[in-house]
Amino acid sequence: MLSQAQRTAILELNAKRVSKREIARVLQLSRLSVRKVLGSNSTQIPEIQRAEKAEPYRQQILDLWISCKGNLVRVHEDLTASGAQLSYPALTAFCRRHGIGQTPVVPVGQYHFEPGVEMQHDTSPHEVEVGGKKYPAQTASAVLCYSRLLFFQINPRFQRFDCKVFLSDALRYMGGVVERVMIDNTHVVVLRGTGREMIPVPEMEAFAERFGFRFVAHERGDANRSARVERPFAFIENNFLAGRRFASWDDLNQQARQWCDRVNSTYKKHIRAVPRELFVIERLHLQPLPAWIPEVYRLHPRTVDVEGYVSVNSVRYSVPVTWIGRCVEVRETRDRFEIELDARHIVTHVRALTPPAQRITLAEHRPPRGEGIKRSDPHPEEQALVGAAPEIAPYVAGLKQKGHKVVALALRQLLRLLQEYPRPPFLAAVREAAQYGLYDLDRLERMILRRVAQDYFRLLDTDLDPHD
Repeated sequence: MLSQAQRTAILELNAKRVSKREIARVLQLSRLSVRKVLGSNSTQIPEIQRAEKAEPYRQQILDLWISCKGNLVRVHEDLTASGAQLSYPALTAFCRRHGIGQTPVVPVGQYHFEPGVEMQHDTSPHEVEVGGKKYPAQTASAVLCYSRLLFFQINPRFQRFDCKVFLSDALRYMGGVVERVMIDNTHVVVLRGTGREMIPVPEMEAFAERFGFRFVAHERGDANRSARVERPFAFIENNFLAGRRFASWDDLNQQARQWCDRVNSTYKKHIRAVPRELFVIERLHLQPLPAWIPEVYRLHPRTVDVEGYVSVNSVRYSVPVTWIGRCVEVRETRDRFEIELDARHIVTHVRALTPPAQRITLAEHRPPRGEGIKRSDPHPEEQALVGAAPEIAPYVAGLKQKGHKVVALALRQLLRLLQEYPRPPFLAAVREAAQYGLYDLDRLERMILRRVAQDYFRLLDTDLDPHD
């Protein structure tokens, strides 16, 4: 089909008395096409006047569209089964032209923000290598909507405590507070509802009031509303995280801050400006930070276990052994743990994020090797042994020091031997075992049995076989 420009050129060349053969040669068209245009004497493209094959089945198509739940493959199968002569491409083209099952195309718009009005915050999962190991992590990002100033941190988890730590650091980095913070209906902030009906968690609402902003959430499905913060995630993954390895999580976030400083000072094609230069204007419209920003913390009530440790977030932290069995309060901040027994007894640990299931022991919480706390009271089995047979007390002491079994189990077995076997063979076996430093109680029992068999089970003369 010839375009309107081609038709115009044919008519103009014909008005200059150029022959049809020459017009066809110059425009690389057939002479038949040239003659048709000259015969119509119009530059308008003629409309195709032909009946659509699917038009007779219009009502049937509408009914099948509902019954088949919008599946055009099933609609076509039922149509052909009822005798309709219609191809699948003809059916889909008919549905497109008449808007059957088609969502109206709506052009995307743009959001314009005045300086100091809004900051967008969101998170995205990534995989990072820290300390030679790969961990799944959450990247928390914040972007000022006017200047596009970017700030982000990466942590192995992102809970309500981590959200407050991140937003405090982000507002410090930006040197001021915006009117509202846009979120993506995250459960970390949202108590119930979505969009305009969103109600934040009271804890997060109080946090926002402390700084002077409010949380707002975009409507469900309206991802373009948070496009300012969604866009940098791919840049972070493909630029900052690409090929980088980090010694620790602190090292990672220090490098992230340096990377933000560099990126915020470079020219951006999509905004045709440098974010730092735009931020000079926006900073004048930001609310000042509070005169005092209290440190974000989280409290954990715990009981010290029998090994002298307190477990928080799958990591065990040591305390003095005298605290075993006592209730303590653990105060978690961004960088440390403070384990408090009372106002005068506080232990401070550096906060460990990974790996889980590790033990962190301070040197002052463990006595030097070989100088552990001695039991002031002996085992009940030891008291029974020494009371029944005082002469075996040195052997009992050696068994406690050099035996290979658990002390309580070894003493219990030795007491059983004393109670079950005659006293003379038992004491004789114990003296011989002590002479050779033998503390294997199973072997001691065989020595006792050998003596019992020799001394207490001698055969009588009448029991001997006369043939022997």
